[in-house]
Amino acid sequence: MIEKSNILLHICCGICALESIKRLKQQNYEVVGHFFNPNIYPESEYLKRKQVVEKVAEIYKIRVIYDEYEPQVWENICGSYKDEPEGGKRCLLCYQLRLKKTFEVALKENFGFFTTTLTISPHKKSNVIFEIGEQIGGKKFLKIDFKKQDGFKNTINLAKQLGLYRQNYCGCKFSLKNSISKK
Repeated sequence: MIEKSNILLHICCGICALESIKRLKQQNYEVVGHFFNPNIYPESEYLKRKQVVEKVAEIYKIRVIYDEYEPQVWENICGSYKDEPEGGKRCLLCYQLRLKKTFEVALKENFGFFTTTLTISPHKKSNVIFEIGEQIGGKKFLKIDFKKQDGFKNTINLAKQLGLYRQNYCGCKFSLKNSISKK
């Protein structure tokens, strides 16, 4: 049985996990990662991000639970919101999908808590993620804003030092399209 000091960390990508894992370990949590991201497009990008998570897991010596890559699950829930701006309804549903799955795994594996690396991004509103996490998991969801205290800057610097691949868009095909159109 896993004790309450253990936490299941939803990992959106390995880069975001670097600082998040470090901070959780500093707070004496035994961290287990959860990589569930059916939003990532195309599959080749998903595999690149998964490889970075594997490297980060080796660096920090943590176990990661990898769920199947099921882009159709994401498409069924979020696909009709393709015209929504970044941070709109599509993104909220995407956060909800991934946090719900992480909560289900946390319950099944008997974790005391769960949280997410999503809050390290300066492009994501932590209060919105906190609200979704609490709706799903109540007090089992830990509201940690990893972007505070230069979290994003620190994680990017560490990724550069380690020579890790860093994506240039959030993950879904609509955010990819938006990043291409901004160039």
